[in-house]
Parts: sequence; C-alpha cells; structure tokens
Amino acid sequence: MAPFRSSIITSSPEETIVAGEWLASRLRPGSVVALRGGLGVGKTYFTKGIARGLGVQETITSPTYTMIAEYQGTLPLYHIDAYRLGGDADFSSIGGEEVIGGSGVSVIEWSERIPHAIPEHAVIVEITLLEQDRRMITLRNTPE
Repeated sequence: MAPFRSSIITSSPEETIVAGEWLASRLRPGSVVALRGGLGVGKTYFTKGIARGLGVQETITSPTYTMIAEYQGTLPLYHIDAYRLGGDADFSSIGGEEVIGGSGVSVIEWSERIPHAIPEHAVIVEITLLEQDRRMITLRNTPE
C-alpha cells in the first residue's frame, strides 16, 4: 500500500461503517489496522465496516471479554481488543502475535496499549469525537 494520510468526518454510525468499508477494499492478507480513540468514539462501528467490506456475514461486537474474535469473509478477520491487556507481554501471552500479519486482516482496538506489537506497516486509524455526534477519522500508514 502506498504511503497515505487522510481524514474524513462522519456524522452517523452508518457513515463510520462506510468509512471502514472503504478501507477494507484496500486491505490485503497480512494487513493490520491499529485503531485508537477513547471510549465510545466508534472503533467497533469502523470495524463493522471493515468486516462488511471483507464479506463477513456474522454480527461484529466488541471483543472486550474474548480479546480476539475471528470471523470468516473473503479473508479471515481477527478483531482484537487490547483494552484489558497490561501491555505487550499480555498480548503475547494470549497468542496475539500469532494472528498479526498472517493470512488475514487484523483490526486492533486500543492498539496504543500494545505499541511494540503493532508492525510498522500497520494502518493507524485515530477516531476523535467532534460536536453533535460527528467524528474525525484520520488514517495513515506511515510512522510519525
């Protein structure tokens, strides 16, 4: 994927899903999407869009208690939630590194909690709440 940085503003959960679907069309086996943003900003809605773009038929929910949820679509989708992890060592102990960069697409919510596990080629997605339920979604695939 060529280097890029882009920002979009969404005004509803459905628009956030569509933004994720757009990104999914650009992902390949081994892609990693590192989601960042506070509680309730729309990380799971964005993931639902990626899943829809990959042809996943199952309902996507936040994997907070399972930590890694696997779905089948045109590519396997690994939905990872690092919120309850204490860092990179915890991620490694649950086998998280085994799913990153494999034959599927890995989407990691709360990726900032496991900074050393995020590969350099990851797409970083930062979601920020604006006024009136609008969201700023910034995507980049180059380290800052």
